[in-house]
Amino acid sequence: METMKNYQSELAGIVRSNISPRALKEQLLGYHENDIAAAMETLVPEERGKIYRVLDAQTLSDTFEYLEDSSIYFHELNIKKKVDVLSCMNADEAVALLRRLGKEERNQLIDLVDDESRQDINLIASFDEDEIGSRMTTNYIQIRSSLTVPQAMKELVRQAAENDNISTLYVIDEDKTFYGAIDLKDLIIAREGSALEDIITTSYPYVYGRELVETCVERLTDYSEDSIPVLDDRNRLLGVITAQDLVEVVEDELVEDYARLAGLTAEEELHEPIRESIRKRLPWLVILLGLGLLVSSVVGLFEGVVAQLTIVMCFQSLILDMSGNVGTQSLAVTIRVLMDENLDRRQKISFVLKEARIGLGNGFLLGMVSFGAIGAYLFLFKHHPLSFAFAVSGCIGVSLLVAMVISSMSGTVIPMFFKKIHVDPAVASGPLITTVNDLVAVVAYYGLVWVVLIGMLGMG
Repeated sequence: METMKNYQSELAGIVRSNISPRALKEQLLGYHENDIAAAMETLVPEERGKIYRVLDAQTLSDTFEYLEDSSIYFHELNIKKKVDVLSCMNADEAVALLRRLGKEERNQLIDLVDDESRQDINLIASFDEDEIGSRMTTNYIQIRSSLTVPQAMKELVRQAAENDNISTLYVIDEDKTFYGAIDLKDLIIAREGSALEDIITTSYPYVYGRELVETCVERLTDYSEDSIPVLDDRNRLLGVITAQDLVEVVEDELVEDYARLAGLTAEEELHEPIRESIRKRLPWLVILLGLGLLVSSVVGLFEGVVAQLTIVMCFQSLILDMSGNVGTQSLAVTIRVLMDENLDRRQKISFVLKEARIGLGNGFLLGMVSFGAIGAYLFLFKHHPLSFAFAVSGCIGVSLLVAMVISSMSGTVIPMFFKKIHVDPAVASGPLITTVNDLVAVVAYYGLVWVVLIGMLGMG
């Protein structure tokens, strides 16, 4: 981290110096693009303009890929530089940048880039953002299965001038159908007279471009390949998902799930406008307000119970908090388990029962602790009769047990239900689970107080 700060300071000093443009370019090229990007964020627009003028489009495009929000700096370029930078970018990065621009500017730039770049950009832009095809790159090597080993090597050298993902070569048939893959090492050591077929892996993993990211990300991470091909519905090769793309996909999915677990409709960014943050948070808060009013109205039904035995109000938050915590724990575990698409119905039922047993075990232990601790507290410090103190603590302990068992099951069943109806289970967020469990806990707690303490023992 200290090294990164030193590089930023060094680069800022170089840009702010009065050296010639040629000397500035030579010094900048001695640093990694990531360091240049980090330094750009500390400079003012006029200072960044020096960088834009001296660096070539390829270096700038590589630098822009490391910026947190490249569109902010992209707007500072003139139209010619914008076109040149876009043409040098990987198509997937170009599409991500273009999506941050206005529609009119986006269409203008797409019209101005070269034909090959435009074709690649339009291909990736044709996929929705939640489809895996929107994350692929067209930066890969492709050869035909009919080539000989020497011809394949020549084709590799020719395409490597424009594509740097060369560790795996993808093989297609004459009709452009995906056939398999070749490891670069196998091609290098293959004898000149040997058949190309002998080094092709025909059972190589692949995904379809229209598959949803969330449904295939687990499958992709099961393979330790540098890249995995993306096919269309006719099994033709469209692009590849690289290991770097996959890391970004997994990170985006985790961030998205975390946001939904927190009750947000989308991920928040540090520097986004307050109005935008409010827009993302408000929908769930409105829903939770409605559920909170429902819980409050249920508590109101037990007004007579509270009036007769006011001491029970002191321990309501204990039951509600523990119920919500248990439900959130089960939710987190369930969402992780549901990422495994191979779970059958029997395994899901077994998982629900396991969570119920865990809730029962934890509920029993914590219920016993509550029974002893609260009973002693009421007897020793509040000076209630021994029978009264432990009758109340016993009711609290049983309520805690019941609430924790039901909360464990709801934290498991609710996300499974969401998954069943093809809704992201992370939508069954922590706040939602907590509110639902509050309702369960209130009914269990005051119901037992009413039936046992007031109805059976006549303590009202």
